[in-house]
Amino acid sequence: MDGLSLSRRYFEDVVRPVLHARWPRLPYAAARIGGGSEVVGRDDEMSRDHDWGLRLTLLVDAALVTAADRHLEAELPDVVLGYPVRFAMTSDPSIRHRVEVADLHDLLIGRLGFDPVRAPVGLLDWLSLSGQAALEVVGGEVFTDSVGDLGAARSALARYPDDLRQWLVACGWRRIGEELPLMGRCGLQGDELGSRVLAGRLVDAAMHLGFLLERRWAPYPKWRGAAFGELPRAAHAGPALLECLAATTWEGRESHLCRALAVLHDIGREAGLPGVEQPLVAFHDRPFRTVSADLVEALTMGIADRGILALPVRVGSVEQCTDDVLVLLSARRRRAMAAALYGL
Repeated sequence: MDGLSLSRRYFEDVVRPVLHARWPRLPYAAARIGGGSEVVGRDDEMSRDHDWGLRLTLLVDAALVTAADRHLEAELPDVVLGYPVRFAMTSDPSIRHRVEVADLHDLLIGRLGFDPVRAPVGLLDWLSLSGQAALEVVGGEVFTDSVGDLGAARSALARYPDDLRQWLVACGWRRIGEELPLMGRCGLQGDELGSRVLAGRLVDAAMHLGFLLERRWAPYPKWRGAAFGELPRAAHAGPALLECLAATTWEGRESHLCRALAVLHDIGREAGLPGVEQPLVAFHDRPFRTVSADLVEALTMGIADRGILALPVRVGSVEQCTDDVLVLLSARRRRAMAAALYGL
């Protein structure tokens, strides 16, 4: 049984009856959201070696969190469907039930750094958000939501606003343009290691661009390749990206990568974003290619939001600037980084 199905059975057969026996008219939400491979539909046999099993998130009024948690600890059985109810987690070695009882506001602040239910999502909020953080709220499955606030939060995070998404796409193209000719320059000097490292960085940036173009959240790296392969259109760039990584010469890497980038450029135009006739051009008089400055400019010129246009640098969201896990897994650090980058 996959993790989401197990959580659903756990809620319906065990947790809901235990909860309703004490509070029959309690307004609450129950879901399997948060961390874990099952939330993004990627759990398998190996996933069961840690942090997998009878897990739920139960969202109640803040005044009831402690009482509900204690009630579940006292009333839940020891085993359900052959799985232990109480077990240790990597973040908490204590043996206890793993129904996360929380107030929605506190949960959202902890995972996102902001609460999209209490206030509209602002520019700093969006720029500090990572795809993985968003997926920990919008992914998984909601089993019940009698209040409706969890559903409202998920709806608010469904996708970037149009102008911001277009600006992030422009930032993605700018970054690729900065490093694309460097891959060839390393190769021309005989620095195969440097050229291959840059190829990997560029492929990752191209994949992130694909998620933006498809209006999908990019999961963190362990699941990103698999999720990219399931994108309706951007997945067509996948074979060329693989060939780029497998190429044994810088010319081959550049050729395959540019083929993938051309696919992504066409996807953007089909989605209504500005494009240009030649998205990839010669890098001055050197034998390398880069992203046309006209493409980045066309994307930027099509943005109406003055707040976005006033941003001092075109570096995009926090996850377009860093891949450090300790930053991306912390809402506080992501928010501090975005605020520092943009003076917000």
